[in-house]
Amino acid sequence: MDQKLLDILVCPVCKGPLVHDKSAAELICKWDRLAYPIRDDIPVMLEQEARRLQSEELA
Repeated sequence: MDQKLLDILVCPVCKGPLVHDKSAAELICKWDRLAYPIRDDIPVMLEQEARRLQSEELA
C-alpha cells in the first residue's frame, strides 16, 4: 500500500484516522470498530464492505 495514500485516507463514517494492518490487509478505524478490506492493493472504503471488529481485536 502506498504510504502517501495511507496518509490521506480517513474513515468514511467518522473521518477519523485509520491504522494499516498489513497482515490482515485491512484499514482499521478504532473509533467505529470497523475494518475496511484492502483488495489487490486497493482499499475498499465502503461501510457496507467493512467488517465489525470484536473488542478483543482492538487490544
